[in-house]
Amino acid sequence: MKIGNYIKEKMAGTGFLLFITIIMFLIMYAGGVMVYSAQGFGNMQTFMNMLIDNAGLIIAAAGMTAVVITGGIDISVGSVIGLVCMMLAYMMQVMGMNAYASIAVVLLFGLVFGTVQGWLIAYMRLQPFIVTLAGLFFCRGLTAVISVDQIAITDNETFLNMATRNIYLFFGATVNKRGIKLFPFVHPSVIIALCALVVVWYIVKYTKFGRSLFAIGGNERSALLMGVNVRRTKMLAYILNGFLASLAGFVFCLNTTSGFVEQARGFEIEVIASTVIGGTLLSGGVGTVIGSFFGVLIKAVIETYIRCNGTLSSWWNKIVLSALLCFFIVLQSVFAAIRRKRSI
Repeated sequence: MKIGNYIKEKMAGTGFLLFITIIMFLIMYAGGVMVYSAQGFGNMQTFMNMLIDNAGLIIAAAGMTAVVITGGIDISVGSVIGLVCMMLAYMMQVMGMNAYASIAVVLLFGLVFGTVQGWLIAYMRLQPFIVTLAGLFFCRGLTAVISVDQIAITDNETFLNMATRNIYLFFGATVNKRGIKLFPFVHPSVIIALCALVVVWYIVKYTKFGRSLFAIGGNERSALLMGVNVRRTKMLAYILNGFLASLAGFVFCLNTTSGFVEQARGFEIEVIASTVIGGTLLSGGVGTVIGSFFGVLIKAVIETYIRCNGTLSSWWNKIVLSALLCFFIVLQSVFAAIRRKRSI
């Protein structure tokens, strides 16, 4: 009986949407292992490649989760990531700056950018969509001002070592045709992404700031009556998101080792989709960073399906992702209606 009550309680909260996301990922992954076993879908390295390819998305989705929990949105993250890549490439390749100094500059930029957007939204009471739309155009335009040509990072050994260094795992090894045991590996970008994910998960779940995010998203007026500093909390959410967007840009640049104007265009849609598929309500008040992580993994599985198939267009990734996004939005609407009915 106690187990039944526990399950019922979890299904009535965030756990229900998270449960659906995790089950969907497991079904999709198991299907890939069965259908594309000959292509190595089930190999540990294939899963590690999913993390490597989507390390930037993991970080950006974690930041977006904190913002969406408050009932806000940020559609500028893709442009921020593109700008950060261009800034890193220009500073290191053209100006010859030290890699660590360049990274510090872009992370500081993310903090400042998040602060400006947060102040406009929290204290000037402007709509998040309008403010972040302006941020999207600003960052994309500034990227073109820096350079309209692609800049490849080829001379900075420190940065290139970060990008290409393999960190081997001592499990999940496979044996190739020559009988050589190959251990799976990840790049430093994955370690950075997972560390950021754990930190944001802890902040959202176990700190006063995290509880305030949920209070504001649930009912802003009630949060005010409870003594929550709504403006300050909202601003901090956007500052955190701005910093994580710049960190995601750094990780994104580790994978591409270049900067160009069109980089990460439309990436904000993938970030928002991963967050929503992960169980974060667009209306606010419900969400989990772990769910956003599984939302990223679902997107990664779809990409791996297409890669293993070899005959499908890469645009199928967008089509399937949009279908899943619509499904989860409808599911969220049903879930929100049930919550309202229970609260009456």
